Parts: sequence; structure tokens; C-alpha cells
Amino acid sequence: MIREYSALQSFPLKAGSSCARPLQVLPEHVRLSDPAMNVMTDLNKVSVISVRAKTSMDRANAKMIRYGVRMLLVLDDNDQVAGLLTATDILGEKPMRFLQNMGGTHDDIMVRDIMSTQRELEVMKVADVQNARVGQIVASLKKSHRQHALVVAEEAGGRQTVCGMFSITQIARQLGAQVQNFELASTFAEIEAVIARG
Repeated sequence: MIREYSALQSFPLKAGSSCARPLQVLPEHVRLSDPAMNVMTDLNKVSVISVRAKTSMDRANAKMIRYGVRMLLVLDDNDQVAGLLTATDILGEKPMRFLQNMGGTHDDIMVRDIMSTQRELEVMKVADVQNARVGQIVASLKKSHRQHALVVAEEAGGRQTVCGMFSITQIARQLGAQVQNFELASTFAEIEAVIARG
């Protein structure tokens, strides 16, 4: 049966070749009344940037810098969500508190020591997000005092799969806010200033 098919010609892989990566193109400008899906990073279209809980904090920070992100999904050894690590977790008080309580040096801090654990995470359902507006996502992030939110698809048995995420910094950029500082309060203040102008 295989004789009916001719083999394709093959060629040597050239030095310096890269690998294709999925790319989601979000609208450059949105309004608060636009669909929430216009500001959601869709993990069916873009590969999630993740890290293992046993990774050093410094390596996780380097990964964030390399990929230009401010949040990593933390996966356990079975590729299930163990938590969430943000730039604020790394650059904020958590590392110092960990060292005060546990001792050691900065190099001893692991992702699991400073991440938000799975039990601490709240998520939005994709079915709700599909019917929501950008303004509702901004209000939800502000209410929860978080810069990021995860979106899940839920199966009939209740099993959840993280399928999207929101970043207040990304939303602010799309709304046209000049996000100079990544502090939560100033990001929301920028968004509110844009709303007042519009």
C-alpha cells in the first residue's frame, strides 16, 4: 500500500533556523464596550509560558524577561496547574518574607516559595467571558486587586482547563493608557484617566 506514494525530497536544516511559534493578534485599540475576547490571551492560539514549581526564582525571572511577560503559569510534574507566578511576586515583598521566615540566601528561593498556589486562584469561565465586555474584565480585576486573571473551559464532569488569561497591563495598552509603571493602582488610575477623556 505504501508503494502508491512517492517520498518527498528532504533537505539539510540550515544553521540559525528557528521554530514557528503561534501568534495571536489582538486589536491595537479597544473600548470598554468592546467584547472581552478582544483583550484575552487565547491559549488555544498562543503557547502558554510556564515554569515548574521547583525552578529557582531567578531562573523564572529570567524566563519572564526573555519572553517579555509578567506572569508565568506554574505547572506540576503532571502538567497540571500548581499556581501562578507574577513579576510582583518576584520583585515584591514575598522573597524577603520567605528569607526572614526560612533563612537562606536569595539563590535558595524557589518558585513554589513565592507563587500564588492553585488553592488561592480564582478563575473566570470562558462561557461568561464570551458574553462579557472589556469594562467588565477591568472591573473584575480591580475588584480582586489582581493584575492577571485566568479563564477556564469547564467540561461536563467539572474538570477545568485554563484556556485564556487577562493582563491589566495589556488591557490598559489596548485602551490607549500610557502605562509607565506596573503598579496596580497606577495602572487602574491610567485606565480611569482614559475613560474620563473618552
